[in-house]
Amino acid sequence: MAKTISTEELKAKIDGGAQDFHLVDVLSANSYEARHVPSAKNVPMGDDFIERFEKEITDDKNAEVIVYCSSSTCQASVNAAATLEDAGYTNVSHYQDGLAGWQDAGLEFAEGSK
Repeated sequence: MAKTISTEELKAKIDGGAQDFHLVDVLSANSYEARHVPSAKNVPMGDDFIERFEKEITDDKNAEVIVYCSSSTCQASVNAAATLEDAGYTNVSHYQDGLAGWQDAGLEFAEGSK
């Protein structure tokens, strides 16, 4: 089962300029364009998730990956973490508070498709 990461831990990684991890928003492209955690890339959870993830994010099974969705009640990121682990990824974390936790902490969002 994937590890969890807190809002504070994730913010520290982003603020520290860490380049050694992949932050992935697994919500729809429309949701991602409206708002996302800064530095996140978008790979919506779906039937082609692993194929898109390997093509667009990384095929390095040892890479640090952090996935999130809308909130602690959203299951998309839980499913994404499990799917990644089933595909052989060994360093997967789940930011369980998601967009709601980021907002509740008063943190800034990024917008747009990048």
